This record gives sequence, C-alpha cells and structure tokens, in this order.
Amino acid sequence: MTEKFQSLDERKQQRIIDAALQEFAQNSYERASTNQIVKNAGIGKGMLFYYFQSKKDLYHYLVDYALDIVREQYISLIDMRNRDFIERMRQATQIKMRCFAENPSVFNFLGTFFLETKPDLPSYLSEQYEQLLAEGQAIMYDNIDTSLFRRDVDVDKVFKLIQWAMDGYQNEIISSLKDKQLSEVDFQPYWQEFYEYLTILKKSFYHA
Repeated sequence: MTEKFQSLDERKQQRIIDAALQEFAQNSYERASTNQIVKNAGIGKGMLFYYFQSKKDLYHYLVDYALDIVREQYISLIDMRNRDFIERMRQATQIKMRCFAENPSVFNFLGTFFLETKPDLPSYLSEQYEQLLAEGQAIMYDNIDTSLFRRDVDVDKVFKLIQWAMDGYQNEIISSLKDKQLSEVDFQPYWQEFYEYLTILKKSFYHA
C-alpha cells in the first residue's frame, strides 16, 4: 500500500495527506469523513481507496507520517549535550515552534491523536509511538545538571513548573497567531519576550 502511494505524483500525495490530516484533526477518527477528504484533496474516492484499503489504513499511514516528522524535524535536532534544563527547554521550544510553523496540520493531527481513543494500531506503530514518548522524555530530563538549581527547591517540581510555563507561553503564541500563515510570521519579537521570561525563571530557581 505504501509503495503504491509513494509512486504517486508528490504534489498529489501531499494534497491527500494534508486533506486527511485536516479532516482527522477537526473531527477525530470516528467522525472523519473520507468523502470530505477526497473533496478537499480534489481527487475521486476510487483513487483514495486504490492507495488505502480503508479509513483505518489511511489513519495508520498518517500516524506513521506524523511521528516520523516529529522525530526527524523536532526531537533529533535537540542538543542533549546542553545540561542546563532551562536552556534545553528554550531550544526545544524554538525547534518545536519552527516545526509547527512548517507542519501545522501534522501537529494539529497529533494533538487529537494523543487525546482521543485511538483505533487499534498495528504493533509497529504502537512501538514507534511508545519509543517517541520515551525519546521525548529523555530529551527533556536526561543528563541535566541539577547543581544549577537552588538547594532549597524540589528539582522535580521545578522541572514541571518550568515546562508548564514554557508550554503555556507556546500555546499562547499559537493561539494569538491562529489565523495567520505561521511560515511568514516574524518570530523575533516573540523570542525576545520569551528570553525575558527565561531570565525570570533562572533568577527564581537557579542559584547565583
């Protein structure tokens, strides 16, 4: 199935992928309509089911596609040699925002995938999903220099507070840019404000 689809013209492939990602993200797996997917992709329904035997097959393809993008364009780019937790989170947030700007439909799809009751995944996808979660956890917390933190704070709780703060800021930016073309947005003013918040976090939780 994948080989047949890969032989299709790349522009048509991307139209189908984008239409399907959007439909599943907006309506969840159960309510997603293949009729709407083919309409948005500008293809016949017979073409869709020539490449994918069922809606579930298409969904599985999209999960595989989206997890690969997150691994290759986000997780693999984070430098774990930097042992400063706040600096690593800064880098991760910047890379994630850039990846989101380039692939908004992928992240919207994954947002619903992580939250909803998923259809049975084949074993290879379940393994990929669990491995990606483990990689994400390791990237955030492995090899961190905890001596940077004040001695009177609970480091594990501080980890969570900092991550919540950065996730919240990231979500606020995304929400404020909802109707804009993210790939064309100048993020420099947002990063400048972001660095100011990081300075506050360091003053709050790191020793002098």
